[in-house]
Amino acid sequence: MPRVVFTPNIQRHVACPPCEVPGRTVREVLEGVFATNERARGYVLDDRGALRKHMSVFVDGQAILDRSALSDTVGPNAEVYVMQALSGG
Repeated sequence: MPRVVFTPNIQRHVACPPCEVPGRTVREVLEGVFATNERARGYVLDDRGALRKHMSVFVDGQAILDRSALSDTVGPNAEVYVMQALSGG
């Protein structure tokens, strides 16, 4: 099963322990996580279900391309990382 990891920066705001959930797309995998963590859904996705602008998702080290439908493929042993984009100044 794909393993989903939320970076420590996100976990300061929403508890999201690493977990394994079934799914063949980023949407399916994230929905598996959000099924038991609705607060994380609101932090990661906007009201249309797209990835928020300040969020990034990587599958096996590659940034996803589809930030709206989240249709990027996820392999059965994939590592999915959800992180918050940071900026400095």
